[in-house]
Amino acid sequence: MRRLIPSPVLSVALLLLWILLMQSVSAGTLVLGVVLALFWPAVTVQLRPAPVRLRKPLVMARLFCRVAVEMLRSNAEVAWAILTQQSRGIRSGFVLVPLELKDPNGLAVLAVIVTFTPGTAWAQLSADNRVLLLHVLAIQSEAELVAFIKQRYERPLKEIFE
Repeated sequence: MRRLIPSPVLSVALLLLWILLMQSVSAGTLVLGVVLALFWPAVTVQLRPAPVRLRKPLVMARLFCRVAVEMLRSNAEVAWAILTQQSRGIRSGFVLVPLELKDPNGLAVLAVIVTFTPGTAWAQLSADNRVLLLHVLAIQSEAELVAFIKQRYERPLKEIFE
């Protein structure tokens, strides 16, 4: 059974996403959705770095809410900066963020969070997974940004994954 459905939660999530994208619950949509929801996790099982052991659901919920709020705030800040400042007035660049998070799944979630937040992009992770190179559209203070990422994102991810 585990070979057919290696990740039941992922399969259910894919099926729900398929239904939302198709905006239909017709028989054909459901059949194709179930086939895809079973197929993709089965063929990508070897690509997953390690089994996921999620802990602390309250920390996960707080992190999710925090990320949603930060994404909205960052959208507004980036839009404001682009609309009101000349490109010469925006100081963008790369920032090195030292990491304590070691779990590959936690690092993947951190990559998603950073990339989904407008104005930031995950550029590179050092070979030893200890330093993140991050591109930032508008840098105010590198030290504050590093502290923000470590406190708001890395710390809860360590609690969840390690």
